[in-house]
Amino acid sequence: MQTFSEIEDYIRKHYNVVHAEPFMLAVDVKVGDAGRSQDIFLAELKNSDERRVLRLETNIAPLGEHDAEKCLRVNLMLRIGYLAVGDLDGLPFIKLCHNLTYDLLSEASLRYVINHLALLGDSIEDTLTGGGDLF
Repeated sequence: MQTFSEIEDYIRKHYNVVHAEPFMLAVDVKVGDAGRSQDIFLAELKNSDERRVLRLETNIAPLGEHDAEKCLRVNLMLRIGYLAVGDLDGLPFIKLCHNLTYDLLSEASLRYVINHLALLGDSIEDTLTGGGDLF
């Protein structure tokens, strides 16, 4: 996959797209057996060297209720993805993100990262929100 259009075609065939804009998609990924799901956002970014990168991210929980230092310590343990803070409706939220460069992107790697982020994001969200399924 070398273009966002190719990524979008693949995503529309294999996932439930819940939001779409130019160079941005959101998919709803079912996780576990309890009817939970996790939204994963995919967007094209460009590095400073003009290389295109696919950013995948999912919202976890409001930051205000959690210790930022603990979030950074969790980052050290993650093998896929990283925690970051971004705004959602003007409030800082913890997000789980991962970047894939287009030159390394395949259907298998995309599917793996989407499913891994959905499961891990939902698990972290479940822990931080006491069982809530916000996203």
